[in-house]
Amino acid sequence: MIGQGEASEPADLEVLKAKLAEEPKQGPTALWLVLIGHGTFDGKEARFNLRGPDFTATELAEWLKPFQRPLVVINTASASAPFLAKLAGTNRVVIAATRSGNEQNFTRLGSHLAESIADAQGDLDKDGQTSVLEAFLSASARVAEFYKTEGRLATEHALIDDNGDGLGTPADWFRGVRAVKKAQPGAALDGTRAHQIHLVLSPEEEALPPEVRARRDALELEVFRLRDAKAAHPADEYYRELERLLLTLARLSLPSD
Repeated sequence: MIGQGEASEPADLEVLKAKLAEEPKQGPTALWLVLIGHGTFDGKEARFNLRGPDFTATELAEWLKPFQRPLVVINTASASAPFLAKLAGTNRVVIAATRSGNEQNFTRLGSHLAESIADAQGDLDKDGQTSVLEAFLSASARVAEFYKTEGRLATEHALIDDNGDGLGTPADWFRGVRAVKKAQPGAALDGTRAHQIHLVLSPEEEALPPEVRARRDALELEVFRLRDAKAAHPADEYYRELERLLLTLARLSLPSD
């Protein structure tokens, strides 16, 4: 977790780069990078402010290129939307507190995200754990309620991206934990991958080896993609492939001898 505070040596920028360099680049376990503080946007490049030199969305995207493991990047700062567009990619969940770089006022998403992850009310599907998606939806609802209660014009509109297209989806496009709107015809929906990643696992989830969870998640994503593309398949082909995936999932959950 990177934030802002009193001056120290070495500079925050070097600490961040060193930490990222030390992290394993492969593996089934997600790496979380949470940015808490203030951001700026000059019309071309977004920056996250640190003690000493700041870093840009372009620089962070370059530092994260070597990572093949799952990534969760949450930028709770003002003017954070350009980070979402730069960082989106395969097997990544990216959250930005704003929908554009021009939303530069103080943001409240971060505190509500922290509360939602630790609050049982954030577990929308009641499976004993709160996913990244559920925390995003709960926090966004709390942010919206704050502005409504205070009678203020909302100056932040959070987005989540987990399909790699860099477009992002706002919370009000979801019904339950599934996005029901698309930005453009044929565009993939966000949310399915984010709903598979949890900061605090339930006892049942924790009992599964990481490799089994990763295989299960990959199969579930195939099911979701097949379902979204149902209209493009002949009925027999669709149900044959669905059966194959569901049987594979069922076998994966069987106890080994």
